[in-house]
Amino acid sequence: MSLANPRWGIEVPQGTVAKCIVRHRKPPSQTWRTFLKNHAKDLTSTDFFVVPTATFRLLFVFVVLSHDRRWAIHFGVTSHPTAEWTAQQLMEAFPWHSAPRYLLRDRDGNYGELFRKAADWMGIHEVLTAPHSPWQNAYVERLIGTLRRECLDHVIVLSEAGLRRALKTYFDYYDRSRTHLALGKDAPAHRAIQPPALGQVIEIPQVGGLHDRYERRAA
Repeated sequence: MSLANPRWGIEVPQGTVAKCIVRHRKPPSQTWRTFLKNHAKDLTSTDFFVVPTATFRLLFVFVVLSHDRRWAIHFGVTSHPTAEWTAQQLMEAFPWHSAPRYLLRDRDGNYGELFRKAADWMGIHEVLTAPHSPWQNAYVERLIGTLRRECLDHVIVLSEAGLRRALKTYFDYYDRSRTHLALGKDAPAHRAIQPPALGQVIEIPQVGGLHDRYERRAA
């Protein structure tokens, strides 16, 4: 198709005319990293991972992580994850109207329709990662990797109760004692700076002696 100029009788192709039209470019959409940074205070992520026992039984662990302070808010352990169980974990993680604005998760089938209904009822907007893209949920993936390296790789899990105890002990250390570079070498639960006047530095064994907490105390 071409456009004819009635004055000179010149036909100009439509493609040429289109190239000459001034187009207003749309502003670029924010990157995934920008989204995570802008909504850190309102964003929580969840994920599942599997832990084998000494008898080759598989246990599923569900974790909930707050992005703002890297706080491990909640975890649950089960051998048979269902949509009902997962929805219950979500409600236990955020009691009394403490739910975040956004929840970042993958497309695991363990969530199900009941989980989506519970999130909607709690006023949570779910943000789903792309299929096979764990890097989009990097914060909680990093937490799971840290948990394996610093705890689970050093213990023998015999039962659900034993795994639950080990995780509870480690998460207490993770939230209250373990420092993070992203938090200025602070712990998720803020630790006050202790001046030398408080005394000598002592070490307090934690997680069954796998890790230590260092504090200043008077002799």
